[in-house]
Amino acid sequence: MSDLQALETEITAAIEAAGDMAALEAVRVASLGKKGSVSALMKSLGGMSPDERKEMGPKLNGLKQTIGEAIAARTQGLRNAELEARLAEEKIDVTLPIRPESQGTIHPVSQVWDEVVQIFADLGFSVAEGPHIETDFYNFEALNIPPEHPARQEHDTFYFNPRDDGSRMVLRTHTSPVQIRTMETEEPPIRIIAPGRTYRCDSDQTHTPMFHQVEGLVIDETTHLGHLKWCLEEFCKAFFEVDEVKMRFRASHFPFTEPSMEIDIGCSWEGGQVKIGTGDDWLEILGSGMVHPKVISASGLDPEKYQGFAFGMGIDRIAMLKYGIPDLRAFFEADLRWLRHYGFSAFDVPELAGGLSR
Repeated sequence: MSDLQALETEITAAIEAAGDMAALEAVRVASLGKKGSVSALMKSLGGMSPDERKEMGPKLNGLKQTIGEAIAARTQGLRNAELEARLAEEKIDVTLPIRPESQGTIHPVSQVWDEVVQIFADLGFSVAEGPHIETDFYNFEALNIPPEHPARQEHDTFYFNPRDDGSRMVLRTHTSPVQIRTMETEEPPIRIIAPGRTYRCDSDQTHTPMFHQVEGLVIDETTHLGHLKWCLEEFCKAFFEVDEVKMRFRASHFPFTEPSMEIDIGCSWEGGQVKIGTGDDWLEILGSGMVHPKVISASGLDPEKYQGFAFGMGIDRIAMLKYGIPDLRAFFEADLRWLRHYGFSAFDVPELAGGLSR
């Protein structure tokens, strides 16, 4: 009995003294391995008499269990110590200072998008959205665009493959379908802008297959052309950040408005750059008009009761004008040098009180 207690004390002390997993494994092999001291005693049970086995068996099994539990506890202790050491060594000091200069920039399109939303929100407009893939009805028919119109041809519009019924979905060519969907689902008065991506088969210095538009719609019982002129004048003054702006409304034709007008803004050219608000030159910036009664009717409203105005402009185009960007294609080339030059800081959040382009 005293020999077993001495052996247990010796092995337990060796377990506690093990400084790492390798040393602990050596103790385990020396005691519980095939040739270990405890294993040798277990094997000696076969040469004992039944009475001796009855007495020694439980004691040896108890010794084996005690040593096994001690090894398991020491293993866990060593693993915890190893983990604490790794955490202390590999920790990251999140209080380290950041780089002195910001690395990313806000794309000019995103910045101008936010500027436009900010201005029209101040004028009482809300933002509406719609799908990029549209039906012929929403993209053309409901907007009073006749079947023979050039905009319906494949050289101008991206069509999908025909469906079982022969109809073809299209990538929307303007955000005007959002106006139809809004008039279908909302009761007047309606005051919305619909910024978003649009798609047309065109690519050159001032056109890209995918570009950004913002369109506006006002529908109620009393809106007239004077309201349209005032609204667009206030927008141009706020967007180009000038006190006064000259505007020229030229008669034009759009299937979805009547009368229709293209709008020019007064400007001058200095050093190859356009300057808005001064000079005797003119620059076209957008199209507009009073909503055609057929469009109001196609949306489920009564054109005898309701009227309104609509307008549309290219976000990419007005970004080029305001910030002196010469080529529209550069907007989509992901050139880091271009982005660093024309991009905006994440802290340059557009707001009217402090100036849009501080």
